Amino acid sequence: MGVPDADGQGPPDGLPGLPPEWGRVVVPDDASALADEARQVRRELRRARQGSGRRTVPARLGLPVLILLVSVLVTLAGLAAVTWPRTTARSGAPTVLPRSTTAPQPVGPLPALDLVGADDTPVPLRSLLPAMIILVDACACAEQVGTAARAAPPGVTVVTVTEGRSAGPASVPGVRPLGDPAGGLRSYLHLSAHPGTAAALLVDRQGSLVRVVPELGPLSDYGADLARLGS
Repeated sequence: MGVPDADGQGPPDGLPGLPPEWGRVVVPDDASALADEARQVRRELRRARQGSGRRTVPARLGLPVLILLVSVLVTLAGLAAVTWPRTTARSGAPTVLPRSTTAPQPVGPLPALDLVGADDTPVPLRSLLPAMIILVDACACAEQVGTAARAAPPGVTVVTVTEGRSAGPASVPGVRPLGDPAGGLRSYLHLSAHPGTAAALLVDRQGSLVRVVPELGPLSDYGADLARLGS
C-alpha cells in the first residue's frame, strides 16, 4: 500500500514522482511475491539477446563468406580446366598429307674438294656433277648403294666415298669409288659416322647441295629428289 512520505508529501495511495499515465502502482510488502514476474522478465530479455545475436552474425559474416566461396569455386574451375584430359576426335583412316611436287631448296654449295681415285689420282668432286655421293666409311651398305645406282637417271654419277687415302674397290657396278684422305666432306657437312649406316648427298649440276640423307634407307625416301638431278 502506498503511504505519505515523512514530510507528508505525495498521495496516500501511490508512489511519489511516478507518471500519472502509469496508473496505480502497488508495491507488495514481501518482494518474493514478484519472483514469478522477475523470472519472466529475465526469460524474455535472454530470448531477445539470443535472437538478436542470431540475426546479427549472418549479416556480419555473410559477405566475406560469399567472397571466399566464389574464390574457391573459381580456383577449382581453373584446376579442372588445366588437368582435365583432352580428347581429340580421330577417325579410323589415317591423315594423308599431299606429296610435294616442287623441287627442294638447296641446302648449300658443295665444297670444291679433290678426292682420291682408285689409281691414287686426284679427282675434283665438282667434275662429277650431278651426282649422288654416298659416304660408306661406316657401312659398305652394298644393297642400298646398288638400289641408288639402278635408280639414278642417265647423266647422274653415283659415287661412294671412304675416309682415308684408299678409294677401295667398286662394290657395285656403275658406282665410282673415291677416297677422302682428310675427311673434309664429313667435316664440312658436320656428319658423324654411325656404324651400320651410310649417309648420302644429292648435288645438282650447279654444285648446289639439294639434299642430305643422314641415313640411307629405301628408295622412296629420296627417289623423287634423285630423279630431279637428271632433269
